[in-house]
Parts: sequence; structure tokens; C-alpha cells
Amino acid sequence: MEIKVQKPTEEMLKELRVREWLIWEKGVSRFDWHYDDTEVCYIIEGNVVVETEDGEKIELKKGDFVTFPKGLSCVWDIKKPIKKHVNFL
Repeated sequence: MEIKVQKPTEEMLKELRVREWLIWEKGVSRFDWHYDDTEVCYIIEGNVVVETEDGEKIELKKGDFVTFPKGLSCVWDIKKPIKKHVNFL
């Protein structure tokens, strides 16, 4: 399962109404996570390394637009407190 990371344009953010989405925040921590639905999010601040079951490590930071596929299991390793706009598809 692939985590898709994009650098969105301001136009894309406005079109998707990203700034109207819920905000999720969490401090430095490490935890297992499973996605029951597809999640799209826009990282407002912070830094996290997401480790997938197949050993892939993806670093996410401010300005990244990320799609996590339904069914993905991973480990979140938050290096700097994270804040993101989030929506589920």
C-alpha cells in the first residue's frame, strides 16, 4: 500500500477547502496506527516518520499533502509536535 505525498499549490488547497477540515494535533510520541478509511491530510507544522509494514520509512513535514490508503497499518514516529488538517474519504 502506497502513501502518496504531494506538494500542493495554493489553488489546490482552496479547491479542496483544506483549511475547513478538522485539525488534529499530537506531541512527540511513537505509536501503531491502522487506517479503516482513506485519509487525506495537509501538514501545518511538525515532523513525523511513518514506517509501513514492509519497512518503508516516509518523512512528512510542513507543507506536505498526504494520502494514506484504507487498510494501511504503520507506525507513527512523531519527531516534532504535529498539526494537520485531516479529512476521510
